[in-house]
Amino acid sequence: MDNLFDLSGKVALVTGASRGIGEAIAKLLAHHGAHVIVSSRKLNDCQTVADAITADGGKASAMACHVGEMDQITATFEAIKSQFGQLDILVNNAAANPFFGHILDTDLGAFNKTADVNIRGYFFMSVEAGKMMREQGGGVILNTASVNGVRPGDMQGIYSITKAAVISMTKSFAKECGRYNIRVNALLPGLTETKFASALTTNDKILKTALMQIPLGRVAQPEEMAGTVLYLVSDASSYTTGTTVTVDGGFLA
Repeated sequence: MDNLFDLSGKVALVTGASRGIGEAIAKLLAHHGAHVIVSSRKLNDCQTVADAITADGGKASAMACHVGEMDQITATFEAIKSQFGQLDILVNNAAANPFFGHILDTDLGAFNKTADVNIRGYFFMSVEAGKMMREQGGGVILNTASVNGVRPGDMQGIYSITKAAVISMTKSFAKECGRYNIRVNALLPGLTETKFASALTTNDKILKTALMQIPLGRVAQPEEMAGTVLYLVSDASSYTTGTTVTVDGGFLA
């Protein structure tokens, strides 16, 4: 049997790929043969990751895109069409979580920033990718959601709400795009050691409470999320769509 995880000849766009889970995903997809477009808000940070991939023998390029800005989404897909002429894999991983506090104290600015990136951004990135994939006969979209989308995190109200929306969005796109051979799934990470989660992992009291609820008793490393993504975007999961895969050390159990 051929290698089900081989991504040779595939073009993959990974957002939020300059660090953390996104960086780990980008590096693993490139290791398995994909040409990875490393994307986040700052081009220099993307280039650093892309350079690391090419230095390791992989194929990568850097492309800045703030998914909370509609004009940048449009420009990114125009650039992908002109430079590559195809997009086989989209990993929606960029996320915003600007507010950590009681849900009643959420202001409009924090609400809008979180929703603009986590809901509107994911939605229209998926629309643009889906249109390209429909024309070329198929593709795969992977959304990074969160266990908070199933069990809201304390003091993380609006973030949790947007991640619940991502889970619903995943199912909606999967249902309507399956006829075009486009598969859409979601990764639900648990507590992971990233700069993004530092408000939780650097607070000893919060961390101790969290670890008591995780059967494996530790925080995940970004690389521990990437393997599940590789499975979901490769032919190994060719009959899997509209589902969520939880990688949380047993937290939701």
